[in-house]
Amino acid sequence: MIRVVLPHHLRTLANVGKEIELEVSEPVTLAAVLDALEAAYPMLRGAIRNRNTGRRRPLIRFFACGQDLSHESPDAPMPAAVVSGTEPLLIVGAMAGG
Repeated sequence: MIRVVLPHHLRTLANVGKEIELEVSEPVTLAAVLDALEAAYPMLRGAIRNRNTGRRRPLIRFFACGQDLSHESPDAPMPAAVVSGTEPLLIVGAMAGG
């Protein structure tokens, strides 16, 4: 099971707690996790990725194991600790402004 931590606004939209668990088939990539997340919680479609392009929304970031995965290829393998369920994938709403 893959653990995913959502920011408050997405938790409210999906009506879930801070952390959710998803069954994700191999190979476990960011794209596969997001596909499973959107399949389980269809109300999140378009909130994390653009519906047409599949690209990450500008104010959404992805972190795991102390690494910023936001600019990695969506098809790159997730860190082993995420795949094993030891560490969660953090989806974070970025701060903007100055």
